[in-house]
Formats: sequence, structure tokens, C-alpha cells
Amino acid sequence: METTGIQTATIESPLAAIHQSANAKIGVWFGTALPDDFGDWQREYAIAKQHVALIDRNYLAYFGFSGPDRARYLNAILTNNIKDLQPGQGNRSLLLNPQGRILAEIETQARNDQLLCISHAMICEKLAETLEKFIIMDDVALTDETNRYGTLSLQGPKAAQLIKGIAQGIDLDAVPEFNSIDVALNAISCTVTRKSFGTTTSVDIRVDRKDLDPLWNFLAEKTRTASGGPVGYTALNALRLEQAIPWFAYDFGDKQIPHEAGLQESHISYVKGCYTGQEIVERVRSRGQVNRRRISLRFSTEQPPPAGTALTADGKEVGTITSSSPLPSSQPSIGMGYVRKESAAPGAELTFTASESSGKAVVA
Repeated sequence: METTGIQTATIESPLAAIHQSANAKIGVWFGTALPDDFGDWQREYAIAKQHVALIDRNYLAYFGFSGPDRARYLNAILTNNIKDLQPGQGNRSLLLNPQGRILAEIETQARNDQLLCISHAMICEKLAETLEKFIIMDDVALTDETNRYGTLSLQGPKAAQLIKGIAQGIDLDAVPEFNSIDVALNAISCTVTRKSFGTTTSVDIRVDRKDLDPLWNFLAEKTRTASGGPVGYTALNALRLEQAIPWFAYDFGDKQIPHEAGLQESHISYVKGCYTGQEIVERVRSRGQVNRRRISLRFSTEQPPPAGTALTADGKEVGTITSSSPLPSSQPSIGMGYVRKESAAPGAELTFTASESSGKAVVA
């Protein structure tokens, strides 16, 4: 899908040399050169499902907000409740334009003297301009800290056990979603944030960029000891589509409003007061429906149709595929897309025709 403001030059992960030494196959994900796989994506899929995966998440942008008006300012432009966040707490929001379309997905973490907003590096320049231009009368200072930080992720059923063993006994099950804790991992200062991947335990680990290499090497050793290891984005894409997790710039962006993308429960507060785009959100909420919806799909073919493929019903185009993935063991492939509301019911059978295949797409 096309989203305006995305930079066209591919960003390089700060772990590029480590991935090269591991003979990883590199692709472009979120505008960043990241591992497709480390030799066998199906094995990595099994690792993430059964054990613990180590993931390079260095496609992120970081913006720091300081000053006495920082919470009030962000509360007025983001869709979720920022003003009530206490140090260590966080949440996930959207930045909308006045027409209610999605400009960015933003995670906000409250620090003692700062609010840290985390988004996507591929829109960093445009996002910085947008965030800056709204600062008019507020006593707020914005700093772009993208080059300061890096993030790794641990994900899988053994992630909580592994973190407990290496991070001062932290019990992830007792940590609320998006809450952060400062810890030392192998003498490296880190911020650990609980972030579930659908129904799967997951944690983000943010460090100063200079510490990324030693942290990756340490976690690679620990995950392998737990029958896990590094996992690339081919496997991760399949796993997230199985759990119907949409990705910004793949499955939603500035062509969608939150209710079309199915983000109205996870990214929006309805009691926080005004914010940019709220009028559209409330109008759609009161109306109770949208003309098109994001849906999950199961295809009849092992080879998935590519993003952008049209979906049809009774010979008429009713939607478009936004992302897709094969599954291991010769299973039918899966995907995500948007269809008109009359074709969005679970079990609805649609058809697609791609350059290399054609078949059925069932709404899951």
C-alpha cells in the first residue's frame, strides 16, 4: 500500500554487519534492510511458536518531548490518553490528519522527565515536521533521538522465562502491557517494555545504539540455550498474519481511518477530550459502521497472491489484498486486506487473480 511521507532510500540496520556475518538473507521491511531469514524461515517460524525468537526491530524512530506542557501537548494531537500516563507506563496511539486518516502509529512511554514517542523511521522526517508544527504556545521541546537508540525483541512462549533469568527476576506476567522497567542485562543498561504479539508473550529491549552489538550477541547465546535463536521477518510476517496483527504502512496508513483498520479499541480513548481528527472518529463511532473493513484471509493456494491484488465477488471488485504470506508444511497461504462491508462476513468466499496464480480467498 502507498503511504505518503515514506522515505524512499532504504535504511540500514545498525546490526547489518552481524547479520552479514551470519549469512542472513536481507530484505526490505518497514523501509529498512532487515533479515528475511537466517537460512530457514520455516525453522524460524517453529522457533518463534515453540520457544523464543530474537528479532532486530531497528526500523523505529524515537522522539523525546520535555517541558511542563509535554503531556497536554501530546494529548491534544494523539488518539489515546497521554496526560494520565505515570513514569513507567505507556500506550499506543494514532496520529491523524483533520480528515481522520492515519498519519502514524505511535507508542508513548512516560519517563520521569520526558515522554518518549516511538514510531517508524521510514516516516521520521515527515513525522518530525508534523509534530513540530503543532508546537505553538506550549512549553514543549522536541528532540529527534532516532540515532541514539536501538531496539531488539524477544518473542515466544519461553520469552518470559528467559527474561526472568537474565533481568533481575522480572515477572513479565505481572507487568502491564506497554509498561517499561529499567534493568541491566549482562551489565548493559536497558529499558524493557512488555508488548504482547497477539496472544504471544513479547518484550522490547531498548538500549543506546553503541550497546546493540554486545546485547544482540548476548541474547543470541541465551535464546539458543533455550532452543530459540534469531528469527527473520519472513517467519514473523506469517506469525503476525496468523494472529490478525496489522502492520503500519502494510495494512493501514493515510488511506484509512481507524475504524476501517479495526484499531478503534486498541489505539483510541473515547473519554480523553479533543484531538486532531476526533470529529471524524466520533462521527463514525456514532454511525456504527464503515463502508469497508480490514479482514483476514485464507487463500486456496500455497503461493500467496501479492499485495495489491484485487478481490472480487460475483465478478465485481469488492476489495484489495494488503499483505500475504505462505505457511509452513505446504499449507494454504494467508493474508490481510480490505473489502466492502457486505463481503466482510467470516466465511465469505471471494476470488483473486494474480500474475502467477488464481483462486479463492475466504474471509477468516
